[in-house]
Amino acid sequence: MRAALQRVTHADCTVDGEVTGRTGPGLLVLLGVTHTDTESTARALAAKVAKLRIFGDDSGRMNRSVQDVCGGILSISQFTLYAETRGGNRPSFTAAAPPEQARALYGVFNAALRDLGLPVEEGVFGAHMVISLTNDGPVTLTLELD
Repeated sequence: MRAALQRVTHADCTVDGEVTGRTGPGLLVLLGVTHTDTESTARALAAKVAKLRIFGDDSGRMNRSVQDVCGGILSISQFTLYAETRGGNRPSFTAAAPPEQARALYGVFNAALRDLGLPVEEGVFGAHMVISLTNDGPVTLTLELD
C-alpha cells in the first residue's frame, strides 16, 4: 500500500462540478493499493498517517501529527501510484489491485483513520476527480507498507 501525503491549508475534490470532499488544514492523502495488501496493511498505514509528525510545533519544527493539530484528511483513491513506467512511454498499472479489492481496502483505511478520531472526507472511488489544494510548506511525503 502506498500513500502520497501533502500537508495542506485546504484541499477539495470535485466530481462533475460537485464538491465531494474537502478539508481545511490537514492532509491530502492519495492512496494506492496493490495485490498483496490486506486489511491489516490498511489499518497500519492509517495509524502511521495519523501519527506522522509533519506539522510545526511552537518552534516551527516538524514535531506534531495531524492528530496533534486537530487537522482533517481528504482521502483520494489513486491507483496510478502503482504505475510502472520503465518499459516504455505508456504506464502499466498491473501492480495496482483490482477495483473490488482496492475499493474495500480504501474503505478500511478511511474507517481506521476515523476510528483514530480524525475527520475524513473522501473522493469518489473510480471517478474522474479534480483535486484542488494549497500545499503547506510545501510538505509532500510518500509512505509504503508491504
